[in-house]
Amino acid sequence: MEHVDRCVVLVDAGYLLGAAASLLAGEPARSRITVDHAALIHGLRERAEADTERPLLRIYWFDGAPDRVPQPEHRRLRVMPRVTVRLGALTRSDGRWAQKGVDAAMHAELTELARNRACSDIVLVTGDGDLLPGLMSAKEHGVAVHLWAVQAADGDYNQSEDLVAEADERRVLDRTWITQAVRAKDLGGVCAPPPAPRPEIAAILSAPLPEAALAAAGGAVDDARARVAEVVRNGTSAPAADTGAPAGAAGTGVKGVPTPKDLAGMRGPGAPGAVPPGDRTAQAGATLRWSSDKGWIERGGGGTLGEPPESASLPTLAQLTSAEQRWADREEDITTVGGDPYEVGQVFARRWMERLPDPAHVQKLSSMYPRIPHRIDGELLRYAARFGLLAHKDDQIDEHDRYAIRAGFWREIDVRAAAEGAPARE
Repeated sequence: MEHVDRCVVLVDAGYLLGAAASLLAGEPARSRITVDHAALIHGLRERAEADTERPLLRIYWFDGAPDRVPQPEHRRLRVMPRVTVRLGALTRSDGRWAQKGVDAAMHAELTELARNRACSDIVLVTGDGDLLPGLMSAKEHGVAVHLWAVQAADGDYNQSEDLVAEADERRVLDRTWITQAVRAKDLGGVCAPPPAPRPEIAAILSAPLPEAALAAAGGAVDDARARVAEVVRNGTSAPAADTGAPAGAAGTGVKGVPTPKDLAGMRGPGAPGAVPPGDRTAQAGATLRWSSDKGWIERGGGGTLGEPPESASLPTLAQLTSAEQRWADREEDITTVGGDPYEVGQVFARRWMERLPDPAHVQKLSSMYPRIPHRIDGELLRYAARFGLLAHKDDQIDEHDRYAIRAGFWREIDVRAAAEGAPARE
């Protein structure tokens, strides 16, 4: 049986992205880089078809994940055409993360493709010498093996010499090629790009607070907004400001974008509504820009913990969804939703609006901007958690994801509200 004249690409993501981080950021930590996965896959396909002179069958992306649960980047990749994601385990030992099972999965795929004559050319993007037996087996089955390396940093060698010697062809993905899809984060290095603007977050953060809250907070809110504007504009941590807030509140300095809880703590001592340290009952009257699973919102009237009447009448997505729709939603989540925070918020809002029995609910919710009713907001965040969002990253909850999720939600609401005659917010 003849080999089919097409090529397959096997990518060791740990090697590719770790080597790219070393090249661009000076250390192999993938947290030091940002990756445009769509551009990276396009570049791999284009380069493979040019080098092998064969059409692409498929790109296999091998990576590790905690408990083999797909992370947002894996979800984005696996819904792309001609991309298959294979996950090994990611375990932590002595403070370091290590992949388990990735090499074995690559070896098995490599030998099976060659044995079944599924392709004529295989591109390996790896540096691991453990794949040498698989490479030799593929050659014995008549497959041409192309080995790609990432340009090494500072003259280092990042591939097994035996692997290089055994490959039929070898190419090096240089800095110019890598930077088409990978950038170093802004940590002071020369390769760092300017932070991407986040106008949708800035718009939400600049929304007016109720007059009572402004009076209670004095100048603290204005100071907070100034710091938030600096964060959004420069992508840096907000400087500390002396607002007289309790220790541990946002007034002592906010890291990144302040959370709703941070904003609630920006009150001077003795001001109306000030929250004494450790007094949870006093927090019932705290004013937040929106509610969250564990936060408090301004309740109006008596300031009780009961939900305001205007939002209590709004149904949750779960109340609007039938068993058949739940199945269809899960199918869509798996096959088409990439897991970008902004996109997740949009998908949730679209489903909620499509199932509303009364279109007037959209206008009612739009009038509450930027505060999402507590029950709906909690449901939104739980939905986002399915995609690995809101998880601990470097031991810190990613608040930028929370803001992006809610910004996507409001954007979709605005589109519908504008179509029904209400002015959309810029």
